[in-house]
Amino acid sequence: MEEKPHLLPYATRRDFHVGRATELTGRRKLLYRVLEIIPGLASWSTLIGVILMSIYAPFWASYFIIAFALFWVLKTAFLSYHLRYNWMRLRHHMKLDWSLMIERFTFDHIYHVVILPFYQEPLAVIEATLKSLAAVRYDKKNIIVVLAAEDRAGEPAQAIANQMKQKWGDKFGFFLITTHPANVPGEMAGKGSNSAYAAEEVRTKVLDHHGILYNHVLVSIFDIDTVLYPDYFNCLIWHFMVAERPLKSSFQPVPIFNNNMWEASALARVVAMSSTFWEMVQQERPERMATFSSHSVSFQALYEVGYWQNNMVSEDSRIYWNLMIANDGEYDVVPLSYPVSMDANVAPTFRRTVVQIYKQHRRWTYGVENFCYIVYHFLQNKNIPRKTRIKITLQQAEGYWSLVTNPIMLFILGWTPIYLGGQEFHQTVLSYNLPIVVRDLLILAMFGLVISSIISLSLIPPRPKEASRLRYIVMALQWLLVPATMIIFSAIPGLDAQTRLMFGRYMGFWVTPKSRS
Repeated sequence: MEEKPHLLPYATRRDFHVGRATELTGRRKLLYRVLEIIPGLASWSTLIGVILMSIYAPFWASYFIIAFALFWVLKTAFLSYHLRYNWMRLRHHMKLDWSLMIERFTFDHIYHVVILPFYQEPLAVIEATLKSLAAVRYDKKNIIVVLAAEDRAGEPAQAIANQMKQKWGDKFGFFLITTHPANVPGEMAGKGSNSAYAAEEVRTKVLDHHGILYNHVLVSIFDIDTVLYPDYFNCLIWHFMVAERPLKSSFQPVPIFNNNMWEASALARVVAMSSTFWEMVQQERPERMATFSSHSVSFQALYEVGYWQNNMVSEDSRIYWNLMIANDGEYDVVPLSYPVSMDANVAPTFRRTVVQIYKQHRRWTYGVENFCYIVYHFLQNKNIPRKTRIKITLQQAEGYWSLVTNPIMLFILGWTPIYLGGQEFHQTVLSYNLPIVVRDLLILAMFGLVISSIISLSLIPPRPKEASRLRYIVMALQWLLVPATMIIFSAIPGLDAQTRLMFGRYMGFWVTPKSRS
């Protein structure tokens, strides 16, 4: 029998959970605060700088804007290429018989822990997830379901959890209900603290109790609205078996926000599918990937770093950075190019939908807190190759900067030299040609939306009988909303998040309301 891997005790494991700057002292605290200021300062300096340059140096501002618009056309072509390629890979992977592909491996010793944190989501959402889990083409006796409730959700959450266990419990090898305590000192109420508590509960009550080796367990952490496709675990096993370093890898599916696509407004559909497209693009650039939302990882790797961090907002990507830093850079994200379905952000009214989407994207873009965390630890951990540290730092800095500044510069500030450049500039040929050149370049870049429209139509669920066929036309034309959604639901919430971090107004975890008709 294989020996149980040596694992450091919980109290002495390497702990990279620095959290906020207020938990540090002296120079380290000052350094961390400076790092928190940098992203917001860089974004605001760029935007204000373009305005000032439009007033005092309109010629230079115009040349900069034209060059930037040209760069945007090239970037759009680059991203569209990766999107199309991953779409083809995704469709190919969905056609494969993964159960046949994994027959050459011995994997009956591998267990899957599925953690489903929930708060106040309705029964219909939770049941749809468990129903899809019970329908996967995989040996369910090796699946350990953990329905992770919150004590602060009260008796209704407990009633739902018990009802789900009674209905679905006998479908799986194990079905565990955990209840994360409320108001734990040092914790932030949210998915990270709940997931970490659930993982420790399953370790003590299932894995250790039944002698299951930690390196024989894969943990899939799913948002409660995640609906699985039948071959998810087969696809995961194949990638786990062929990975270069399987115990030092996280496995990332493609989140497609299409569960309720036919109920969503055009605005909600565009924003949701844009998020899917970004993750598809990232699947073609694994060297730039971090884990996002639903993902899978070895239990051994999780245990050695203390599970998900319990005092922050963006726990889904932070767990990857913790694992990467703890392993001195020797850690990977493996793209599965296989989907899981999730909900688009939909509320009962259009106004509430707009508010919810904004809050959700502000929470996502608050992932900029990871930039400070990464750079801080890169300065401390010299075991990570210098080239790796520099490359990741520049990639992260550019990503958070462009997220906020690019849409605003393209669609708003691109016209500032015309309005602020003064009389002398207005009399030049450049002043006349600037809006024409920028307009033509943006129109050229918008051709990428044709690809987005085609791909989005291929990813939506079958049309309900009560829905008109004309909705397909609306779904194709809805991509004309992209310039507005990029500003309202990407740049502005991103700037909001960076500004809050810059001034030390730290955010808590906002739970996206779920509904299902």
